[in-house]
Amino acid sequence: MSFLTFDTESNQRKSFELPGAKPHYNPDRPGQVNHIFLDLKINLAERHLQGVCRLTLTPVRPGIQQLVLDAVDLKIAWVLVKGVSQHFDHDGDRLTIDLLQPLSVEPVTLEIQYELKNPRRGIYFIQPDRHYPDKPVQVWTQGEDEDSRYWFPCFDYPGQLATSEIRVQVAKPYRVISNGSLIEQKDLGNEQVFHWSQSQIHPTYLMTLAIGDFVELTDSYGDLPVRYYVEKGREADGQRSMGKTPRMIEFFNQTFGYPYAYPNYDQVCVADFIFGGMENTSTTLLMDRCLLDERAALDNRNTESLVAHELAHQWFGDLVVIKHWSHAWLKEGMASYAEVLWTDHEYGQDDAAYYLLGEARNYLAEDSSRYRRPIVTHVYREAIELYDRHLYEKGACVYHMIRTVLGDELFFKAVHTFVNDHAHSTVETIDLLRAIEKATGFNLLWLFDQYVFRGGHPEFKVSYSWDNDNKLAKLTIIQTQAKADSDHKDLFNLKIPVAFNFLEGEKVTSQVIPLQLKEREQVFYFPLIRKPDFISFDQGNNFLKTVELAYPLAELKAQCTHDADPIARIQAAIAIGKQGGLEAVEFLGERLQTEPFWGVRVEIAEQLAGINLDQAGTLLIQGLEKNDHPKVRRAIIASLAKIKTSASYEAIKKCLAQGEASYYAESAAASALGALGSGLLKDNEGEIVEQLTTVLQTRPGWNEVVRCGAIAGLSQLTTSAQAVDTILTYTANGVPQPLRLASIRALGAVSVGQSSEKLTEILEQLTAIAQEEFFLTQVSITSALGQMETPKAIGILQNLANQTPDGRVRRMAEEAVKKVQAKIGSDEKIKDLQTNLEKLQQENQDLQSRLAKLETQFAQTSAKKEDQ
Repeated sequence: MSFLTFDTESNQRKSFELPGAKPHYNPDRPGQVNHIFLDLKINLAERHLQGVCRLTLTPVRPGIQQLVLDAVDLKIAWVLVKGVSQHFDHDGDRLTIDLLQPLSVEPVTLEIQYELKNPRRGIYFIQPDRHYPDKPVQVWTQGEDEDSRYWFPCFDYPGQLATSEIRVQVAKPYRVISNGSLIEQKDLGNEQVFHWSQSQIHPTYLMTLAIGDFVELTDSYGDLPVRYYVEKGREADGQRSMGKTPRMIEFFNQTFGYPYAYPNYDQVCVADFIFGGMENTSTTLLMDRCLLDERAALDNRNTESLVAHELAHQWFGDLVVIKHWSHAWLKEGMASYAEVLWTDHEYGQDDAAYYLLGEARNYLAEDSSRYRRPIVTHVYREAIELYDRHLYEKGACVYHMIRTVLGDELFFKAVHTFVNDHAHSTVETIDLLRAIEKATGFNLLWLFDQYVFRGGHPEFKVSYSWDNDNKLAKLTIIQTQAKADSDHKDLFNLKIPVAFNFLEGEKVTSQVIPLQLKEREQVFYFPLIRKPDFISFDQGNNFLKTVELAYPLAELKAQCTHDADPIARIQAAIAIGKQGGLEAVEFLGERLQTEPFWGVRVEIAEQLAGINLDQAGTLLIQGLEKNDHPKVRRAIIASLAKIKTSASYEAIKKCLAQGEASYYAESAAASALGALGSGLLKDNEGEIVEQLTTVLQTRPGWNEVVRCGAIAGLSQLTTSAQAVDTILTYTANGVPQPLRLASIRALGAVSVGQSSEKLTEILEQLTAIAQEEFFLTQVSITSALGQMETPKAIGILQNLANQTPDGRVRRMAEEAVKKVQAKIGSDEKIKDLQTNLEKLQQENQDLQSRLAKLETQFAQTSAKKEDQ
């Protein structure tokens, strides 16, 4: 699919396609990879890997004389075919093998000996150092998207599926976990060998290693071994965090209509992992920060959702494999939707609906503030750029809309058909459409054309009025995303159900009418027996959209009270909050105490904070006293931070002093306290800094959540030099990583409004930290610099963009440059300086690249002469 006009500056969004973006396709396929065998010796202390890669290939045609493999930063010693050395050329990125004899159509095994030291991607060596002496010794890999090439030679794209073996020799006491089954463990004295075999085919990006002194926790689902690997001392946290896995396997077996396909399922929690988790075939790696202690488990379901997400990938992504990265939504969208399905199964329909709303909002935020793109596009610079809110959260919403159109029975029949028809093979988006049509007879290309193959979503404004004389309900529905004088390319054509609801005591009866919405503005009249008490637009809220309700206050209050759908009640609360006024405040304050679902109470608290009346703060404080749900308390505390009164200040100060049952609620109190240190409460700034400093000194804990809240509070004191000094202290190496990363980010927020001397201190610290290579540190640096309002941040960001090996960091840094430029204005001199800087840096980068290539060629030529 070519990238059309849906992602241009005309829609007032930045383009997804950055300079250098181009169409990407899978390479021509010389043959089918049958098997990959890695025989490795790994020295953890030296950060060194020595190995042999044996790759068995069946050519697709006779006469092939050259093979090109991906092999980045690997030192290639030799290449053999049938024991005979082959001529090869390695430019640092590609390994080109010139075969002495052209291939027939019979299988052939390539044997490549190689080594690597101090790798920059693909395989990561984790070690203690002088700053973090307690960090564990570990090695782990991360292949997605195209990083397996950094630790073994391969055809590194998802369209090639093969079985695999990994044999690893390491020092004791470290154990090795990999894909599939452990078929041999051999004692070699001070060292040992672990030999793993994956007998089901999978792509190279799902091959994995994890090495460490792990504790193994054993579980099972029937006869299927289920194991959790954690650092010693975290056994209880491991069981608490991953213990629902067997029940999840049972649930997904039924949901996807295909039994779990592998001989076991392992989850390994590793240090400094750069993602939340990675679904390697049969062996998921998780970041160790997902491990919950008892207090964190009170209101943290993120880990449970993460476990469900990665497990769902064992079907969508591992069993059914995408053929090309442009179709990654098939797996990431379903894994994200699996989080919704599991929430529904485990916690109920209301929780699931609210979870899906969160998914939609995450996508909508990216669409409105970052860029708009089709979900399926093959135009990018690096495939990892596709891994965004469109891919995950919008993808989940698309699956939910498919379910809505088909109904539950046919939706799951289609899912079962898709999985069974394509198990152990590759798929594209068209294969899902075909499976739906095969299983149900429905052609959903109209839905995919609107939500998958183009960008955007409908934005509805719905107005209602009642004609009592004629007993007519009037609905005016406008698709506001389309301009009045534009053609139809921005319009959506959807059949949306609208329910007219009538109260009979506490019972609600509904008349549901489906409306075909396809014009920018449509007016409908409905003869009804009597005036409806409230109206539900898109009953059940199943379509991805935004909606603005222009209803009378009485109807909104009735909907907020009686609509069975929690999302409809939330939409009504938002509309009531926008209308404002004392009646709205009093109603929302009452609902904050009586609304049965915690998610709606969270939203009501946020709406109260937006109404500029003293009564709103009073009702929030009363709501805080009446609510013990930790997520509701957290929302009320955050809302009180927006109401800058002495009463709010005292209420939040009390919460922080007494502590909260929830880490997150207590963190919110610390952050809120800082937010109140301005305006009429400016005189409290010194006291606030003192209190937050005390929190930093006395309240370490799980993932530093509470102390991160204190840092967030300090970051809002943008005229306080003392706040800057305190934050700077926690950006030093040796500070626990979560707290340090939060402090780095906070430097950007607190910089706005500081003196030139303090701004210089902040920039000097960020410049120094920007030299560090750890992915999460670089992400935090880009976040900090992107919040600043000085042209000096641009140079640091541009240097980071040019030097980082990670495409995600590069993109974030480039986007941050644009943010800073927008904040400091359109000064032509600044633009000229930036243009010249970019030109010089690009020229320098080109020269460095050419020099590195010449050095590599020279070294290879010298090595060949020595061999001769």
